Amino acid sequence: MQSATDLLAGNLPAEPNSFIGRERDLADLAKLLGEVRVLTLSGPGGIGKTRLAVRLARNVISGSASPAGEAGPADSSGAAAGHGVGAGIGLGLDLDEAWLVDLADGHGQAANRVAATIGVREEPGVPLAQTLAEALRSRHLLLVLDTCEHQVNDCATLVQLLLARCPWLRIIATSREPLRVRGETIWRVQPLDLPPDDAVGDELAGHEAIRLFAARATGARPGFTLTRENTPSVARLCRTLDGIPLGIELSAARVRALSVEQIADRLRDRFQLLDSGDRTAPPRQQTLRATVDWSYELLDEAEQMLLRRLAVFSGWNLDMAEQVCSDDAIPADAVLDLLISLIDKSLVVLDGEAAGDARYRLLDTIREYALERLVAAGEEARLFLRQRDCILALVEETARAMFRRGDPPWPVRLAIFRRGIAEYGNFRIALATSLSQGHTDEGLRLCTGLLNMWVPHGDQREAATWFDRFLVAEGGKVSPRVRGRALAGRANIAFDLQDYDVLLRTAQQCLELSRSDGDDITVPTALRTLGQTALRAGRFGDAAALIDEAIEAAASSGNDWEAGLTLAAKAAIAVRQGTLKSAQRAYEGALEVLSDNNRWGVAQVQYGMGTLARARGETDMAVRHFEEALGIFRELGASLEIARCLAGVGWVALTRGDLDQAQDRLAEGLRINQACGQRLGIARGLEAFAALAAARQQPEQVARLAGAARQLRESLGQPTGIGSRIEQMLELARDRLGTTAAALFAEGRDMTVEEAVAYALGSSPEGPGKVPGARDHVWADPARLAAAGSAAPLTAREHEIVLLIARGLSNRQIADELVISPATAARHVANILAKLGFSSRTQIASWAARHEPSN
Repeated sequence: MQSATDLLAGNLPAEPNSFIGRERDLADLAKLLGEVRVLTLSGPGGIGKTRLAVRLARNVISGSASPAGEAGPADSSGAAAGHGVGAGIGLGLDLDEAWLVDLADGHGQAANRVAATIGVREEPGVPLAQTLAEALRSRHLLLVLDTCEHQVNDCATLVQLLLARCPWLRIIATSREPLRVRGETIWRVQPLDLPPDDAVGDELAGHEAIRLFAARATGARPGFTLTRENTPSVARLCRTLDGIPLGIELSAARVRALSVEQIADRLRDRFQLLDSGDRTAPPRQQTLRATVDWSYELLDEAEQMLLRRLAVFSGWNLDMAEQVCSDDAIPADAVLDLLISLIDKSLVVLDGEAAGDARYRLLDTIREYALERLVAAGEEARLFLRQRDCILALVEETARAMFRRGDPPWPVRLAIFRRGIAEYGNFRIALATSLSQGHTDEGLRLCTGLLNMWVPHGDQREAATWFDRFLVAEGGKVSPRVRGRALAGRANIAFDLQDYDVLLRTAQQCLELSRSDGDDITVPTALRTLGQTALRAGRFGDAAALIDEAIEAAASSGNDWEAGLTLAAKAAIAVRQGTLKSAQRAYEGALEVLSDNNRWGVAQVQYGMGTLARARGETDMAVRHFEEALGIFRELGASLEIARCLAGVGWVALTRGDLDQAQDRLAEGLRINQACGQRLGIARGLEAFAALAAARQQPEQVARLAGAARQLRESLGQPTGIGSRIEQMLELARDRLGTTAAALFAEGRDMTVEEAVAYALGSSPEGPGKVPGARDHVWADPARLAAAGSAAPLTAREHEIVLLIARGLSNRQIADELVISPATAARHVANILAKLGFSSRTQIASWAARHEPSN
């Protein structure tokens, strides 16, 4: 169940084992992060960058040392809590949340990955990076960008933008190379502390590398301890490994079968081969490579084969490993035991659960190595295609289960959906494989099947990108049915993105192709999207005709899903036309068709019925429908739909006079829109809070919030007419405050988005009832505000023009009267409308009758 709090909670992963060493590094880095805004932890693979970044983020957010005995993924090992680490924190940092963004797979733009992780959604017509920057501008947030080397230029561009636009943001990046952005501080992550060559006895055990080996060896073989006999061998082994955490962990995992002395001797033999090998790589890179080579060669043939084959996944469960990696050489029933063996050897990581299944992954360094081995074995193309086919089967099976009447029941469908969300990295690998192999048919099938997850998850832009890549691709033969269904899906996405040129083109192509091929299943989808587009354009007749045709097509093709959606579209047209009884019948029909289908559709219909009930004054019914929809959208984590439902309940509560409920629901919706970067949603939320202020007899708040909402709408190029409800409230504020209302409206226009939201929520740091960022503005002093209201905001010339408007003069007549150009007169009138918060000359005339001295 998702709430506004979830969107601001952060996502630092739980640490599965103890975190050893790097006490001084953590303290120094925490202090450094209080002085710089972007800190890049740089170094070779296996040195512990990710582990150090996550522990640093956790310490900085908590503001104190974490208890010893907690830790993170093995690839990033090498930092212990305790020992006063928290004492280096609290140096002016005021961070509320920390988010880890994994960029290891290299697919997709950095802005898309960051936005998807944090929960920011694209705004129509606005580049996602810009929306992301706006959404993070007021948040005290620590962003951890992990494994930037795969798209370092893209990361650098995004970081530069965010640093310029988000004053409270701090960034920790991990990368094998610097980002090279202005203001970046680079911290070269060093190996763990090693004992000097002449250290003996108890002097050895206190060093970081020795402590890490001992901790991991104890995990591999309970009862293992450092002794006077084995500690020198541990020290020798750790020196051989140059103190690289990953190498130490791989070696420590071998104590289950070998003594420390045996491990040290075998590693020494392996490293002697470096003298005759490639010496062009940096020494530590050679050390790690030799260690991983040694670990790999100690595996038996089946373990080696499974490890390299697992490189085709970003993460997996047991079923996936059995499907993709098994064959005559590795029977499916042998995969689990082999997987357990690889976990025991620290080559595979157990990565939590998803939908009741254990998840596994390879550390980035190990995956790179395994992929090299896969290529060398000549298995790369075959295994990546097997992964693609596995994912394609999963996606199409999911789509079939999600969009049909009857079984499976909703809890099962919901579990399937959540399982799919866990496979996003594998979806991208499968799509990239199809594209690189010229398998356009399979790529389009993947795209069509993934709509089920892309749309509720808010990933329409990624969907559009993949659809477009395959729709223009020339490789491979594509069946008309596959292309037609992909075109229908692309039209749906275009409607969500308000890209109507693409929608018209793809919907028409879909109709032509599907009808010529006899595939009637997609015809209603194309007709519905065309009808909904006509409705948005205000062409009610065209919309009704297209939707009626879509309803017939859905019935004749047996497309139950579209049968429900087209009836819901018919209801929406009836609402716009004012035929509310017809709308009710259509909605009820849609609900009946969709009730035992995918509940995403049920929630959309319930929301529509709530809006209709509210329009009919049936407040109890409206709340029931909104709450039903809200519950489903929370289950799916559909943030923007959650905000819409909350707004619906809030407005109904206002109508009923339940101001506390209105406050709660409107506040949560406003916070969600702010967290998701939806400025139009924020503007609507500010208007709702203006209505709440009016209900509480707070005319000052009404004027300020209405001004802030109008300014935000104008900045987005949205219609600037405030709306009859808000205009009525403003009129009451003017009656109560006189010309002061116009000054307050103008001050509301001067607020930033963050100030306006804080003011609406009553969370201004200046205290209850005060305006955020008041500084020297007139609202900070009631006496100054009254004086401003009497002499401002209109200039002497504008007062003249107000009187002429009140006499009914046009712009040209005003120009003639004052001997100015018509264009200048028009600019004066526009300024007066903006300053007074009006949308018509009639309002100016009415205001003049109350406030201007008569001649």
